[in-house]
Amino acid sequence: MGGKKEEQDSSEYGEPAAYDPTFNGPIHNRSCTDIICCVLFMLVVTGYLVVGILAWLYGDPRHVLYPRNSTGMFCGVSPNQDKPNVFYFNILNCATATNIMAAALNGLQCPTTQICVSSCPSNFWALNPLAYLPNADLTKFFQQDLCVPSFNLSTTSLTATQIINKELCPSFYTPTTAVLGRCLPSLGPEYNNVPSNFSLPGMSNNATVNVIKNATSDLVSSFNARDVGVRIFADFASTWQWIVLGLVIAMVVSLLFLLLLRFLAAILIWILILGVLAVGAFGIWYCYREYAMLANSTVTYNNVGFSTNVDVYLQIRDTWLAFLILLSVAEAVLLLTLIFLRTRILIAIALIRESSKAVSYMMTTLIYPLVSFVFLVVCVSYWGITALYLATSGAPVYNVVALNMSQSDCSTVITGNQTCDPLAFNSSMYPSCPSARCVFIKYNKDGLFQRNLFNLQIYNVFAFLWCVNFVIALGQCTLAGAFASYYWAFHKPSDIPTCPLASSFMRALRYHVGSLAFGALILTIVQIIRIILEYIDHKCRAAQNCCVRFILCCLKCCFWCLEKFIKFLNRNAYIMIAIYGKNFCVSAKNAFLLLMRNIIRVVVLDKVTDLLLFFGRLLVVGGVGVLAFYFFSGRLVIPGVSFTASALNYYWMPIIAVVFGAYLIAHGFFSVYNMCVDTLFLCFLEDLERNDGSAEKPYYMSKSLMKILNKKNKQPNKQ
Repeated sequence: MGGKKEEQDSSEYGEPAAYDPTFNGPIHNRSCTDIICCVLFMLVVTGYLVVGILAWLYGDPRHVLYPRNSTGMFCGVSPNQDKPNVFYFNILNCATATNIMAAALNGLQCPTTQICVSSCPSNFWALNPLAYLPNADLTKFFQQDLCVPSFNLSTTSLTATQIINKELCPSFYTPTTAVLGRCLPSLGPEYNNVPSNFSLPGMSNNATVNVIKNATSDLVSSFNARDVGVRIFADFASTWQWIVLGLVIAMVVSLLFLLLLRFLAAILIWILILGVLAVGAFGIWYCYREYAMLANSTVTYNNVGFSTNVDVYLQIRDTWLAFLILLSVAEAVLLLTLIFLRTRILIAIALIRESSKAVSYMMTTLIYPLVSFVFLVVCVSYWGITALYLATSGAPVYNVVALNMSQSDCSTVITGNQTCDPLAFNSSMYPSCPSARCVFIKYNKDGLFQRNLFNLQIYNVFAFLWCVNFVIALGQCTLAGAFASYYWAFHKPSDIPTCPLASSFMRALRYHVGSLAFGALILTIVQIIRIILEYIDHKCRAAQNCCVRFILCCLKCCFWCLEKFIKFLNRNAYIMIAIYGKNFCVSAKNAFLLLMRNIIRVVVLDKVTDLLLFFGRLLVVGGVGVLAFYFFSGRLVIPGVSFTASALNYYWMPIIAVVFGAYLIAHGFFSVYNMCVDTLFLCFLEDLERNDGSAEKPYYMSKSLMKILNKKNKQPNKQ
């Protein structure tokens, strides 16, 4: 028998676990493990907090969140809290800058005068030619609220030409829309009502409306997400009750599915298996039919040659013969596997049933993913805020820039690296270059903290990944300890400890922070290497070096596989840590050897469980998604509900929100269930090695498992 052979000792993969008369579940008398890694993790977390504090002290996220005027003051912040938008005197200078994207990343500090305004102009306006006449009353032609705040039209002695040249007031503006706090040309229907030969007074002859439209279209397209975002937000605001209802339905369906697995696991698994066999049989029949229909065909591969049209190959008889052979071999292998591994499949079904029973006895385990989710949200939020503050660390640097380098002496007077103070700057300081302006260039990199911002960003990513992996490890170890308490309770449920989840959580935090941090560190290092490889691959794509690309592709594939293996090994190591309280290396070794001694059962259980949980996720996410589609698209009308799909701008956005939320909820519930299956499986393998069913060494497994394995306790006391 294959089962007997599996249970025999195997020196290659270590000796089976020995019987311990004092063992009856997760060991309570344990000590701290991997103390060095625990201290290292605490130091890294402490350093992470210090980096966050320094970033908070030196950084200023207002540089990213708010636009600024020409003097460097923020719009929307005191003293300009009632003026949230920035208005550009000559948007052409911004749109025709050397690097539009660089200007966008620097807060759109384009080489033109900018002021804070309460609302963006929504119509066309150009300075009346009468303003250029001597002794003209400029207060009747210019708009004071759009002039530089320090400039007063009623007391000035400057002419209109001087005002325009110094950019103290705008000479024209076009219809604009507030986009991310910037007044950018709307390019709307207002432009269609203006003659194409319209020229703006005071500008060159080619400064027509079409020129403005063409010059600013790329700039506007980079920021037109604001309007879409507002509409999406409005859709969420009007449908959030129904989105929450959809998520509640997903939660209820996930819970019911897991509880019903206790009674329907065997039916669902055999339906899935027979369904796969039926699909394979249909494929064989279809390929044979196509093969028979092409009996008189004379088309061969030699006639066709190489073609990008796949349909051509489907007209060749040998193609369907190849498909027929491949499907027949696959179907035969699946049938033989099913026949010879039927006992292992029955064990998998029994373990899945037992897992559902364990979850029903410890319903609090289904709530624990919320705890992990809160911890993960804290980690992600802290990482994002720290990255933002680090990116905005350092005082802004302003340089003198000439708007028109063709003016006399501008190229000699302004060298491009002269710093200036925007609050004290005056163009009269450069009489030979009246178009000189003080413009924001970059953030100051002087100082030890600012010079190491890149290194601190790398540290931010490393610490973030380590913390996230630690939170996941803590959740897995906690759930493993709770479910192990269930398995090793001889009389269920009376022998299950009180509050097993809380006890397991406290044991993990008190004794095994170092071991969990050790496993998380190994995984983090592999993930950092993968990130570096992705970065190198991104940089090397422009080179089009096939050899380098091939090597990078192989490395990325290898490290992806390594990450998957480490996650699998860590998961089982955490289970052993939760049960026996050993350090990470010993636990990982024992778990690996135990699984290798039962490799066939491991493969069968893993595939059967994956198939069932995939079906469960598909049922929950697909069912809720279809329901959301019919409801939000208006195809499903519920009596008494006043909701109408026509009131939404994008009806697919709440559908996406419901589907994504349903996936997260289903993933949370099913991850608990999957952890339960893995824990009970390891406990089951240990039970087989430790005990023999005698009065001194009774089995702890359920009666259904003992029946499948033809085993029984000589003095059965189990219920």
